[in-house]
Amino acid sequence: MTHLFSDTEKLAWLRLIRSENVGPITFYRLLEQFGTASKALDALPELARKGGRKKKIAICSKSDAEREMTELAEIGAEVIVRDEDSYPPLLSHVEDAPPVLCARGHTHLLKKKAVAIVGARNATSNGCKFAGQIARDLGEGGLLVVSGLARGVDGAAHAAALESGTVGVQGGGVDVIYPRENASLYKEMTLRGCVIAEPKLGTKPQARHFPRRNRIISGMCRAIVVVEASPRSGSLITARMALEQGREVFAVPGSPLDPRAAGTNGLIREGAHLLENAQNIFYELESLKNTPLNERKYQYFQDVKTTLPGEKELTEARKVIVESLSISPVCVDEIIRQCQISASVVQTVLLELELAGHVERHPGNMVSSII
Repeated sequence: MTHLFSDTEKLAWLRLIRSENVGPITFYRLLEQFGTASKALDALPELARKGGRKKKIAICSKSDAEREMTELAEIGAEVIVRDEDSYPPLLSHVEDAPPVLCARGHTHLLKKKAVAIVGARNATSNGCKFAGQIARDLGEGGLLVVSGLARGVDGAAHAAALESGTVGVQGGGVDVIYPRENASLYKEMTLRGCVIAEPKLGTKPQARHFPRRNRIISGMCRAIVVVEASPRSGSLITARMALEQGREVFAVPGSPLDPRAAGTNGLIREGAHLLENAQNIFYELESLKNTPLNERKYQYFQDVKTTLPGEKELTEARKVIVESLSISPVCVDEIIRQCQISASVVQTVLLELELAGHVERHPGNMVSSII
């Protein structure tokens, strides 16, 4: 069953994810703990203080969130939250899926079964041509083509799939054209396809944004195609994330003399599907293509009745839990076992530490110290 969000709820989700030290995993922990984004917002200052934060935590104001919603509407864009029907179905199952996406264009495309095509920015002409051919064939076969709106392979795939449907995932804000040379493609994407982004409007893309963008590309797709990639390229990060998310990975072989083929050849050695044509993809995905998606795992907790741990219990646990942390990620379940403290207490203390800026969450129920 799909949850219908009121404007007030959606605004609260936007405010919470735009607040300081609240990432996707922390966001969902807060919802589990407090039931709604509004209640979580009210709890942030006290949680951060108990976690050892000295200065006031920066909470996104209602006026700032309303301004962002207005500015999105002015450019024909909108906010989509994870539990809405228009949110990409496969992405909604990913542990650290963005609670909020900004979308500009034809958002109905986000519900289509999708395959990503990624590769080198400095791709060869043959690489771009091949990416375009695969994109056209996938589109004609009823699949959505997803990529990162970069130059090279990404741009070639998007351009070839405009007729059938394509979605670009931005590293910066949904309104920020990057690279500038893709300005005309970006415009076409907003008119005929769709552009989505996790960061707020106006965010200039930086290096740290692209791994986060890549997990969205892989997360919303059934398979990832890597056309050309050097051994340390972002495309290989996308492929690794795809494997962690249980997606199929396809790689196009290339000459061992071309460094842009080293990454794809390496993927094939490690077990990726060798890709010669789109039929390879259709063949591997046939069982998935004819099988409906599992029921959506909604993260809406409004009716949850949670009994929060008492302050005496939390006070006794804080020092023990802090001492169990290190800069190397450790599983939360291991902390619970090692400290012999209840899960609810451990999760509450970790939330306090996260919001104070002392702990970082990682996928796989892992945490690490950043102090």
